Amino acid sequence: MATILLLLISIPLIEIYLFIKIGSYIGAFNTISLILITAIVGIIYARYEGFNTLRSGISQLIKNEIPVYEIISGAALTFAALLLILPGFATDLMGLILIFPPTRKLILKNFSKKYTSKNPKKKDYIDGEFEDKDEL
Repeated sequence: MATILLLLISIPLIEIYLFIKIGSYIGAFNTISLILITAIVGIIYARYEGFNTLRSGISQLIKNEIPVYEIISGAALTFAALLLILPGFATDLMGLILIFPPTRKLILKNFSKKYTSKNPKKKDYIDGEFEDKDEL
């Protein structure tokens, strides 16, 4: 809970600091234009990547495979699009990093390593007993 509160306070402070610093170098109009352009281009590219992920997921389903990566990638793309919609340079940078497939794969790979089971005796079956009963 404390981490979420810290993020809710620190992210806007970082964005305000970046607005002031970048705005002092390139001007207020250029700063606002840059934020709008990154949001528009990011959303268009997120839509493109979303359709690619959907297409890949459908091909996985046709092969009778579960599209696990495509589902997780779609959620990451949704989060990246949200970050790009929010005004700010730090959130735009995080969103752009998540949108590009090589960096998204790298991040998701590291994230999945962190949360996978480390049990070496993992079973792919369920032990159980059964009994046949004749109907009378």
